[in-house]
Amino acid sequence: MNTYLKLTAASLALGISASAAAADCGEVTITEMNWSSAAMVTAVSKFFLEQGYGCEVTALPSSTVPAVTSVAETGQPDILTEIWLQATPAYSDLEKEGKIITVANVLEDGGEEGWWVPKYLVDEHPELAKLEGVLANPELVGARFNNCPEGWGCRIRWDNLLPVYGVEEAGIEIFNHGSGETLAASIASAYESKEPWFGYYWGPTSILGKYPMVKVDRGPYNEEAFTCATTEDCANPQPTGDAPAPVVTGVTPSLQKREPEVVEFMSNVVFPNQVMSQLLAWQEENNASSEETAVFFLTNHQDIWADWLNDEAKSKLAALIK
Repeated sequence: MNTYLKLTAASLALGISASAAAADCGEVTITEMNWSSAAMVTAVSKFFLEQGYGCEVTALPSSTVPAVTSVAETGQPDILTEIWLQATPAYSDLEKEGKIITVANVLEDGGEEGWWVPKYLVDEHPELAKLEGVLANPELVGARFNNCPEGWGCRIRWDNLLPVYGVEEAGIEIFNHGSGETLAASIASAYESKEPWFGYYWGPTSILGKYPMVKVDRGPYNEEAFTCATTEDCANPQPTGDAPAPVVTGVTPSLQKREPEVVEFMSNVVFPNQVMSQLLAWQEENNASSEETAVFFLTNHQDIWADWLNDEAKSKLAALIK
């Protein structure tokens, strides 16, 4: 990365706006959620808003519930980053009340979760891309399903659905992991030895960034069946694919009124899931901050972010990022 971007990363880390002295768009507040992908979205957005649009940006450390509550009570912050709709019903209520406006699906494919096998297995045995192929060939996946740890929401779902699909009857042992760390470690270990693996995971995550995996097709999503499977007292579990999990950016009506160019920009900020997972893997491998990871993205993925900007912002940034 060039010297300017190094300095920019440092200034972002300190919360310093390089354009504050001559702001074109005024003050903007944006959430800095307390997980890696969301923090990276904020760091990238903050850089462009400051350097391309001349905003004075304040990143507010938060998490989903406090951020949504703050918008409901105070109309701030202006921008909510990476809201997982499936887990945030209060957000939909705010949207209905006209207090928040969804402008983008910031993760292109939404949140992903489901049953996965390593890509090298599917390359050799294409039938493993579908659950029917897995159940017919349990030895090819190691005859084991790596399940969610106790206490996770997904554990309830799989405890309901694994019997429906006859996973154990097919000769596949259900192995209940004790933590997310052991679940991740099992994927890493399998990849290092190119051994069979089959089980649950989610994305975007550093694990999916490091280790190419193929999501096993369990068939179409059925909303009623999925809803039932998420409850411990589901009386009649039925097969279902995984629910769509939109992950969005929201802005306040106040921001849309006073800074329409900012809203237009945020509506374009969309990360392909594979790229986000790769960024998280790079961050973990390099023990990098969100700001340093944002710089890595800026310098290596201009093909993605160039179309996010209007012509004026592109002109301002042309001399900075080469």
